[in-house]
Amino acid sequence: MKFFASALLLSAAAVSALPAITRQGKFLYDESGTRFLLKGIAYQEAGTLAAESEANAANGGYPEPDSYVDPLAQGDACARDLPYLQSLGVNVVRVYSVNSSLNHDACMAAFEGAGIYTIIDLALPLNGSINRADPSWNTDLLGLYTTTITTFSKYNNVLAFNVGNEVVNLPTNTQVAPFVKAAARDTKAFLKSISSKALVSYTSGDGPVSWRNALATYLSCESDDTSIDIYGLNNYELCGDVGLSGWQGTLNDFADLTIPMYLSEYGCNTAGTRTWSEVPILYSSPVSDEWSGGIAFSYFPTTDAFGMITLSADNTTVTVSTEFENLVSQLSNATLPTTPAQSSVSNAASPSCPTQSADFNASTVLPPTPDLSVCQCLEESAFSCVRRAVTAAQPVIVGEQLNYGCSLLGSDGSTATCTTIAADGATGTYGALSFCAADIKLSYVYSAHYVFTNYNAEACDFAGNATINPDAPRSASEASTVAQACLDKIPVGGVFTPSAVPSATSPAGTTGTTTGAAASGTSASGNTGGASSRVAGAGFASLVAVALGVVAFA
Repeated sequence: MKFFASALLLSAAAVSALPAITRQGKFLYDESGTRFLLKGIAYQEAGTLAAESEANAANGGYPEPDSYVDPLAQGDACARDLPYLQSLGVNVVRVYSVNSSLNHDACMAAFEGAGIYTIIDLALPLNGSINRADPSWNTDLLGLYTTTITTFSKYNNVLAFNVGNEVVNLPTNTQVAPFVKAAARDTKAFLKSISSKALVSYTSGDGPVSWRNALATYLSCESDDTSIDIYGLNNYELCGDVGLSGWQGTLNDFADLTIPMYLSEYGCNTAGTRTWSEVPILYSSPVSDEWSGGIAFSYFPTTDAFGMITLSADNTTVTVSTEFENLVSQLSNATLPTTPAQSSVSNAASPSCPTQSADFNASTVLPPTPDLSVCQCLEESAFSCVRRAVTAAQPVIVGEQLNYGCSLLGSDGSTATCTTIAADGATGTYGALSFCAADIKLSYVYSAHYVFTNYNAEACDFAGNATINPDAPRSASEASTVAQACLDKIPVGGVFTPSAVPSATSPAGTTGTTTGAAASGTSASGNTGGASSRVAGAGFASLVAVALGVVAFA
């Protein structure tokens, strides 16, 4: 199978702009009211997996690549691949990692001309995602998300931005769910503020019904303002020629979900060469009565043999596999349903949130919106001992220093603890500075110890990672006053519409993930933040002031 990219790009460019896709009830529709089903493929070259020690430090041991190639910034590669994507007949590609500092015009224009939408994951590998072992929704992550959205907001063919992929993957880490929901809340608010019609998605890993279904309900419960728009499930149960019987249980499990659902990854490869016999099942009743299509995994080769093409040594030529040809055949014969009509569908009320249990231990109290101005104000004006810039650029060292600093606060006799930077999604308690980036939290810890020693210069060193802030007050009472002025910037309730803050993020994804118990929001004594740090009601700013004025600077 050979194609000539230049001719195809010319024909693709003649196609008019793609219509926005919106949700109505549990279905997707285009601007004409025609039902839209995803007929897509995962489109991302595999990165190099990080060393085990790095993965453990960054994301609880979950395998993550330590490098990635942004496929939407490779104009020549998109021109090379577009004929093959068109031969598949796909209308969506899912992209897992993009670099907001690069130019994506060529690829996005070519795909739009070919009628192909994109689903763009906002997280980045290693330190650019919500850490399931050390959950935090902080200024670095919010800055990364809003910067990426701003970069892609000019394109018509962004179907959805994905706020997380398999962040919750075990019943033992379901307390991470509030951080995902807070990310969805703030992402939706930001999209609305820039008049973007892109949807907000989350893609879940498969797992026991006890937490998997509860998570889907949780992310769509209570209020549209805090809920995802579309739910993706990475699922490989439709395997070989097993037929619908092998997926009937999953189909039944999600029947009550009130938002659109799609298979964000499918394509079991345990039964030899894939024939993609699940495709006609996915795009016909009864599955299509509930689900809106899916994303086949994967176009590019992967480390676990899921890819369907091979690139030449110089990356200029594509050779397709039998699996690719099989998928072409199946997708070309798939007739997408057009019912129900949009006029016959209404939006159902958001469901009640699931009750907390041993299998799903997530509070409905969400973390606050990260406020970079507050964190910067505190570090510049109130913190007297701050981290060095070279330390801030090394997330693993930041984590190690946080662990050490928090253990020091627990043993030096001071009244300060790390509850001020703690976050606990199970109890819904979030410390006053839990939304700050890890390096700002480190400056808080350094300052708390430094103040306790009565500004002993030797106490502000920490193996060369700390330095004295000459602009900060030299008395506890004055520091508390300055801190209050910074905290007065926080809106009542702690939730607001964020704005893009490019300076808050690094396109490379080094966003300050920390490691260990102390860094994840547990003090040296093993206690998480108490009721005074609960983010709820009109008194949030005053509670934060108490936390800093009494705990940190008393």
